[in-house]
Amino acid sequence: MKRPKPLDFKDLRTYSLFSRPSKVSVDDLGRPLRPGLSFREFLASLPRELAARDLLEIARAMAQALKSKRPVIWAFGAHVIKVGLSPLIIDLMERGLISALMVNGACMVHDAELAMAGITSEDVAEALKDGSFGAARETGELLNRAAEEGRDQGLGFSLGKLIAESDFRYRHLSLFARAYELGVPVTVHVALGTDIVHIHPTADGAAIGAASFYDFRLFCRLVSELEGGVFFLAGSAVILPEVFLKALTAVRNLGYKVERFVTVNFDFVRHYRPLTNVVSRPTMTGGRGYHITGHHEILIPLLAGALLEELADEAEA
Repeated sequence: MKRPKPLDFKDLRTYSLFSRPSKVSVDDLGRPLRPGLSFREFLASLPRELAARDLLEIARAMAQALKSKRPVIWAFGAHVIKVGLSPLIIDLMERGLISALMVNGACMVHDAELAMAGITSEDVAEALKDGSFGAARETGELLNRAAEEGRDQGLGFSLGKLIAESDFRYRHLSLFARAYELGVPVTVHVALGTDIVHIHPTADGAAIGAASFYDFRLFCRLVSELEGGVFFLAGSAVILPEVFLKALTAVRNLGYKVERFVTVNFDFVRHYRPLTNVVSRPTMTGGRGYHITGHHEILIPLLAGALLEELADEAEA
C-alpha cells in the first residue's frame, strides 16, 4: 500500500490580519478593578463580550421600553423569592420599573409564608418521610381562601389584598401585597397538584381553576400590549414558558400586533422550553431574545443595578 504524503501548505492563500473582520477588539476588553469603586464604575469595567455585553443590552432595552411607556413584564418561579430577592423586586415596582408580575403557584406559597412568619422553604426530604411535607395549616388556609374569594368576586387570586389588609408582621415584604397596593397586576398560573396547598382540606379545585384561568386571560391582555416592550423570565423551566407561548399565539390570533419586543431568560441551567418558547420562537418576527446562565441571587441584582444606572445616564444626558 502506498503511504500518504503530508499536505503541503506552500500555496495556501493568506491575508493581512489588519484587514480581517474580527469579533474582539481592545475596545471590548475589561478593565482592572480597584477597591472602593462605584457600581457604575464596576459596570464600565466589564468586558463588552458575551453575557456581560448582553446584561448591559438587556438593561438598555428595559430602560428604552420604560421611556417609551411600553410594558416591562417580570415572570419568575418561586426560586427567585426563596433566594431573597423580594425586597429588590418590590423596590423596582415602587420605582415604576415593573409593569406586571407573572408567577407560578409556588410563588404564592413562599411569599405568603414570608409575610406571615418571616420563614419559608421547609426541609422536604425530611418532612416527606412521615407525610408532613406541605402540611402547614396557615399556608393552606390563606392561599385556598385567596382562590375562593377571587373566584367569588369574578377575579383572580386575591392573595395580595388579603396580605395587604392583614396584620402579618412581615407583610411589607410581600410581593403580592405591595403589587396590590401599587396597582401592579400579578397573574398566577397554577398547575393543579403542583403546590402544597392543593393537598389541604380547604382546597377547592373549581376555585383554584377559576382564579388561575381568570389570571391567564388577564395575562393575555398584558401580552397583547407587549409590542416594543420586554418580557423577562427567571427560574421557570416549564409552566411559565408554556403559558407565555399560548398567550402570545392567542393575542396574535385575535389580531393584536405583537411582533417586535425583547425577551430575556435568566436561569442557572439551560432548559429547552425557556430557550425555545421565550428566547427564540416569539422573537422570530422581530426584536431580540437573550439568555444568561447563572444564579438568580447574583444576576438579578446585577440587572437591577444596571437598569438604574442606565436610567440615571439617560436622565443626565
